[in-house]
Amino acid sequence: MSVDILAFAAHPDDVEISCGGTLLKYANAQRSIVLVDLTQGELGTRGNAALRREEGLEAAKRMGAKARVNLNLRDGFFEETEENLKKIIAEIRYFKPRLILANSLKDRHPDHGRAATLVARAAFLSGLPKISTERDGEEQVAFRSPMLLHYIQDMYLEPDIVFDVSPYAEEKMELVRCFSSQFFDPTSVEPETPISNAEFFDFIRGRMMQFGRPAGVKYAEGFQI
Repeated sequence: MSVDILAFAAHPDDVEISCGGTLLKYANAQRSIVLVDLTQGELGTRGNAALRREEGLEAAKRMGAKARVNLNLRDGFFEETEENLKKIIAEIRYFKPRLILANSLKDRHPDHGRAATLVARAAFLSGLPKISTERDGEEQVAFRSPMLLHYIQDMYLEPDIVFDVSPYAEEKMELVRCFSSQFFDPTSVEPETPISNAEFFDFIRGRMMQFGRPAGVKYAEGFQI
């Protein structure tokens, strides 16, 4: 199998918040997209793993992704081990993406930076023939994606490249709202978090405007190489 974009995330909803517009843009251009969540987000203050899985599958369906995979690493505790690297290598070799998207290199949530490093290292190692992996009982051959970009998340980082997502901004917001357990819900009785207040949607929109302004477009999403 070969796909255009393989988007990794430490938690379900990372890609929707940070690069959902870019994924919608390329899905609408008939590019094939697969999402890989490293964890189930089971340590999140609100919701639970089962609910977040349902929300993630709905978001993937709306996005037009071909599949959404979960590697079931331990939320908050996953480390850069050989076992975890090989799990990611196996997905890269299976889907053979032209482009890999991964978490922010540095962010408020420590899982994001760890996931960025883990995926970047796995993306390199996947090209080494002497590393043995298998998926679905089949031995895999080496494959290295030609490009990896890190999407920018909660913390502002200077982007190396931005993609114009102006036509998809509203649709992106609907993707984010698929994760109703995590974001603003006036009927929720669960504890408030840094992303559960109504203003967080304004932050997402403002960040897209911030990245769009230097490029002369209304909304954009930023990435680092």
